[in-house]
Amino acid sequence: MSASPAPHSHPTATTHEVTNQTPPLVGHDVADDPVLLEGVRREGAEWYLDELHRLGRRAGSEEVQRWADEANRHEPRLRTHDRYGNRLDEVEFHPSYHALMDVAIGAGLGGAAWADERPGAHVARAAGFMVWSSTEAGHGCPVSMTYAAVPALRHAPDLAKTYEPLLTSRVYEAGLRTPAEKPGLLAGMGMTEKQGGTDVRANTTVATPQPDGTWRLRGHKWFTSAPMNDLFLVLAQAPAGLSCFLVPRVLPDGSRNTFRIQRLKDKLGNRSNASSEPEFDDTVAWLVGDEGRGVRTIIDMVTMTRLDCVLGSASGTRAALAQATHHVRHRSVYGAKLIDQPLMRNVIADLSLESEAATTLALRLAGAADRAQRGDAGERAFLRLATAVGKYWVCKRQPAAVAEALECLGGNGYDEESGMPRLYREAPLNGIWEGSGNVNALDMLRALAREPESLEALSAEIGAASGGDRRLDTAWQELRREMVLTEDAPLRARRVIERAALVLQGSLLVRHAPAAVADAFCASRLAGDRGLAFGTLPTGTDFTALLARTPV
Repeated sequence: MSASPAPHSHPTATTHEVTNQTPPLVGHDVADDPVLLEGVRREGAEWYLDELHRLGRRAGSEEVQRWADEANRHEPRLRTHDRYGNRLDEVEFHPSYHALMDVAIGAGLGGAAWADERPGAHVARAAGFMVWSSTEAGHGCPVSMTYAAVPALRHAPDLAKTYEPLLTSRVYEAGLRTPAEKPGLLAGMGMTEKQGGTDVRANTTVATPQPDGTWRLRGHKWFTSAPMNDLFLVLAQAPAGLSCFLVPRVLPDGSRNTFRIQRLKDKLGNRSNASSEPEFDDTVAWLVGDEGRGVRTIIDMVTMTRLDCVLGSASGTRAALAQATHHVRHRSVYGAKLIDQPLMRNVIADLSLESEAATTLALRLAGAADRAQRGDAGERAFLRLATAVGKYWVCKRQPAAVAEALECLGGNGYDEESGMPRLYREAPLNGIWEGSGNVNALDMLRALAREPESLEALSAEIGAASGGDRRLDTAWQELRREMVLTEDAPLRARRVIERAALVLQGSLLVRHAPAAVADAFCASRLAGDRGLAFGTLPTGTDFTALLARTPV
């Protein structure tokens, strides 16, 4: 019996037609967001808007989105030795990572603001950082640390004279070589150790002075990101106590400093950025600041990296909102676009409200940082307390907001190609980096106890909105009672800092946002007229006005 002919498909046959799928969000201006642009103008950097839009169009391009994907799919690789057994201690990155870094440094998102005398320079840098890091957050770590290292390094004027012009450069050059011979440098930080963690005073890395004025370090750091950066500010125990030191990867004579990378961390997210455990063994270092005053010295770096945590979380929230908004404007369910369906309008409006409050607070902090650097004592006092408040709350809200935005895309949002899983994995990082929630809540208590001028500055900021909304006035009166440092203050610290963040955000929105936005915020966040999840804004909310404030 002859065999039956094998079944085959006609070459032109189709099994289905793809319909109702959202087009990629590409070819747009990431900076074209009314909330961001209004904040930049308000905080004194209107002169930067043309450059911000150029960066925004670059960030929204298909090429840059491909870079972001490749930098995370092809993760950094540690090379401890060469083929002959010599120590290398180098990390190799995909070319797309270097492309992202080149644009970031070239745009002045590293240390360039410190060399820019224009008022609003730090606001401009903050806005650029938000726009660019919304595309890919991992490479923002070395960019942020480079920015933050400059004020700490100024505690050693001779070192600053040598290295600050290179840290403020707009030139990115990958690879290790003599720092003074490179056109631009990147800086990092080494604080935490295996036995210490947040308690940096428990560090056991030892610093020994040398006759030539240098120091030698011996110890093991637990979490040092971007190990291919050129310089690191690290903490170590000197004879007079915990001190801050500058550690270059390459010494002035061109030889490699001892910086043994034991391993790279296998992290939840932030995959494009290498985080490492370096070991110091007779490692050459230079003292920065006074011996025994290491925490006070490096806190200038920590303060600026905490600011970038707020900027980064506001940026990540905004990026997730943009993806969700784009999706629901194109996707149809039950015969209507999702954006036109009441319950989805509630969800997107609520996310938009969260994003606007975060962005507005982040840019207000950047404005305070800019004016504080120019000698404004009131802004410096405000920044001391408000940074802890903003760091706690904006970073705490990012994971919930990103998860809700991902859900708006349904199963498509759970697929790696959407980019949403990367945003979701990235979301918890800023809440941990440079102090977790408890650290910032307790830092708020320290500021209240030791620096009463910071509370006065915060009070003046919130009080500027007095009479603008009854619910805000009531919340502020209640908060002032809660901020009294009673015996149980540490137990209540999270409740107090959360309420402080909401009241501060409310005061900013009452003064600067459209009335519909301020009303919805005060009703839902201060008066409690909402549920525990996003999408529970009350009946009567002006959803159309809130949806008009979304990034896309």
